[in-house]
Amino acid sequence: MSMIEVTRDVKNDLLARRELTCTFRGLAGKLKKPEAVDMVSKQFNLDGKVVVPIILKNETGRPMVSGTFYIYDDEKLARKHLKPAIFSRQEKAKGGGEKEEKKEAPAEKAEEKKEVKAKEAPAKKPEDKKEVKETKESKEPKKEAKEPEKKAKEPKKEESK
Repeated sequence: MSMIEVTRDVKNDLLARRELTCTFRGLAGKLKKPEAVDMVSKQFNLDGKVVVPIILKNETGRPMVSGTFYIYDDEKLARKHLKPAIFSRQEKAKGGGEKEEKKEAPAEKAEEKKEVKAKEAPAKKPEDKKEVKETKESKEPKKEAKEPEKKAKEPKKEESK
């Protein structure tokens, strides 16, 4: 007697995949997605095909797990049809050592960015600062010129009332 019992096996021609739903007896709380994929691929001789675990559900009060799997012939087609999060979780579950490498990488990237910014930023010359001061001074007299005009307009409004 097998631990895997097929509940539903449908070939979806529109999406070019096989949708397999099966139950695993006696594995509630112990079965993980990568292990379930291995069991299904061995049971149904799916070597060379892409088996994607969609969901594993534990049944309440029973030691049974029901799982849904999509089986594709081509990985590109599977990535096109399914969400990228599904594949990222699969890769994360397969490789545990990649987490340490990712932690080191951002620190290295930050150092590289600082070096690039230092090289790209041109040295500021004192002449640039003088030009900035001149532009500020040239704007200030214009503001003063506008203020008397506002004062002149305000009394006219009061007289017209």
